[in-house]
Amino acid sequence: MSKKNGSSPALTEMPTWYAPKEKISFGKMIYDKKNGTYFGRTPKSWGQLMLFYIIFYIILAGLFATCMQGLFSALNDKTPLRQLKDSLIGTNPGLGFRPLSEETERGSVIQFDTKKPDEGQYWVSLLDDFLDSYSNRNGDKQSKICGFNSTHNSQQVCFVDIDSFGPCTKQNSYGYKNGRPCVFLKLNKIFGWEPQYYDDPQHLPDNMPIDLQEHIGNVSQLERQQIWVSCHGQHSNDKEKMGAINYYPSRGFAAYYYPFLNQPGYLSPLIAVQFEKPKVNEMVTVECRAWAKNIIYSGSNRDRMGSVVFQLYID
Repeated sequence: MSKKNGSSPALTEMPTWYAPKEKISFGKMIYDKKNGTYFGRTPKSWGQLMLFYIIFYIILAGLFATCMQGLFSALNDKTPLRQLKDSLIGTNPGLGFRPLSEETERGSVIQFDTKKPDEGQYWVSLLDDFLDSYSNRNGDKQSKICGFNSTHNSQQVCFVDIDSFGPCTKQNSYGYKNGRPCVFLKLNKIFGWEPQYYDDPQHLPDNMPIDLQEHIGNVSQLERQQIWVSCHGQHSNDKEKMGAINYYPSRGFAAYYYPFLNQPGYLSPLIAVQFEKPKVNEMVTVECRAWAKNIIYSGSNRDRMGSVVFQLYID
């Protein structure tokens, strides 16, 4: 290439990389007759690719089936794989209460006005729903009426008699119409857990309420096989405002309901606590605690164990 008379150099040849690409039509993209390709691949290439993915997914499905088979072989419909200390929930049952509102903004506050029937009916409806499964067990052949003197094997289910809750019944609106509300307590179910009872009046915890100690001393030796329950005002001013309370059918969860072994038809035992005369127009904070040698107690609001706290507010 030369430069003459100051003129610009002339391009004598076009670089290969600059050559414009051939435009490919949509039809040619589907099938290229010249190269014999479909969507850029020959039939042989497509066959190899399909064979690879077929083998790949067969192996993947085989591995998945083997893992699932191994998992299901370790599971049991009636017995959990991990129990007690090896389980996530451990060996310390929690104490719960009902009625508990589904409206999270209410928290653990049970509030109603005795002069406004709809407010009391709200809590009555919650208890009706909660006790519905217990009501439907009447006449169930799987259940047995148990007592401290009766014998039964571990696979039998002891009947929870809702007629044993004294005035805490549906017919009495659970006390929410006359300002004497009932709160039901229950322990969480833990498979295989068996309580260790405080059944010796001479060896009771020093911090156990005096009235509960006296109650244990007044019942027969056989009836001391219970997980005891006590409720009190959480703070000193709450104790003054709470008033008298009654427990139905007793102050404990009887021994014959334990252990829970996933028996068909099993329902957790209940204790109905009726507050006879809580102070009106005052917030009363109540703490209820379960008592057994192997129930660890913590009153911390952050890490509460073996107890439950709720508030009563009657307008």
